[in-house]
Amino acid sequence: MNIAIVGSNGYIAKYLYKSLIQEKHTIINIDKCGGDVKYLDLEYPDVFAYSILNTIDFIIFTAAISEPDKCATEFDLCWRINVNGTRRFIYEAIHRGCNVLFFSSDAVYGNIPGHIYTEQSETKPETPYGKMKKAIEDEFKDNPCFKAIRLSYVVSANDKFITYCLNCVRHNKVADIFHPLYRNCITISDVITTVTWFVYHFNEYKPFSLNIAGPELVSRVRIADELNRVLNNKLNYIITQPNEEFFKNRPQITQIKSLYIQKYNIIENLNFSEKLQKELEGIHL
Repeated sequence: MNIAIVGSNGYIAKYLYKSLIQEKHTIINIDKCGGDVKYLDLEYPDVFAYSILNTIDFIIFTAAISEPDKCATEFDLCWRINVNGTRRFIYEAIHRGCNVLFFSSDAVYGNIPGHIYTEQSETKPETPYGKMKKAIEDEFKDNPCFKAIRLSYVVSANDKFITYCLNCVRHNKVADIFHPLYRNCITISDVITTVTWFVYHFNEYKPFSLNIAGPELVSRVRIADELNRVLNNKLNYIITQPNEEFFKNRPQITQIKSLYIQKYNIIENLNFSEKLQKELEGIHL
């Protein structure tokens, strides 16, 4: 299959590229970086050569400014990229017959204490980043060529938090861990499995959105403790409660679950400890 990855230089996209290449798909990388990449600047989407998409079957759209604080402090710039440019690109792709898998976020939901959000919950985001993702979902949700996957926090041996913790171990520093901060964390392997499933079963999936969420609500402290289980307690850390400004653009808790992951048999039903241990295999300090 001919597949385009938009935002191909991103953290998740690099894992996807490696996996899809191994499955013998033809991959076109689209991003602002150089090398063997089709250049796209979503701030200026009109200059992209959309004819490139004429031979593409499937588009994985991962590109976005995803830093919550930047989306708030540089709202106009981020809206131009995350909404205006993204909307233009997806419209052109669908117009050319491409199926589009859009990377959305659990940020599209609200911040109701104690509430568990499913794919059928109302999307009522309070943060700028969540509002941007919702704007794209609302634009295309009735189009059969568009599906949105709403990711919780994605954990891997190379994610920002675990990288920070590992660097603290390597340099004999004490890690400073923010708490409370809870998400239904998933692993990068879950994301790859889900995207691969959509490559082959896009039209079989009837809802327009899917929550990619683990079965447990996980804190950063829990991740650190799981990491210590693998590293034989080499990580020393302190717990810090962030100020109110930190939580202005990110809820303390976002709890989501999926009504469809098990129904469609997309992801293996393992607990967080089992999944994280697999992700951390082969770590050397």
